[in-house]
Amino acid sequence: QVQLVESGGGLVQAGGSLRLSCAASGRTFRSYAMGWFRQAPGKECEFVAAIWWTGGSEYVADSVKGRFTISKDNGKSTVYLQMNSLKPEDTAVYYCALDDGGTYLKLGAAAYDYWGQGTQVTVSS
Repeated sequence: QVQLVESGGGLVQAGGSLRLSCAASGRTFRSYAMGWFRQAPGKECEFVAAIWWTGGSEYVADSVKGRFTISKDNGKSTVYLQMNSLKPEDTAVYYCALDDGGTYLKLGAAAYDYWGQGTQVTVSS
């Protein structure tokens, strides 16, 4: 049973920072990527960032580039999303996801096989 457990969300003022974590467990993956998505009320799920587990290539959405950074800790099977200079429009539920297999980073939510429960990020103005 694959589990993705997120943590680190909360309430922060505009301009502040938060770091989200997502720990994967349940089985060993040979080739996979992990990504972050977010969904604000009334809006569609939006790709935020993704990272390839072996090699570490990454991709960050233009909407957060320069403010958000994705990283990983192989030993802990954990992926992080460092969010700086937060804006009220970053308010959303943030989900981590795992793409099991595949050969390139994907931006579409449908490509990911496993999902965390989500963590709320609220940025006040």
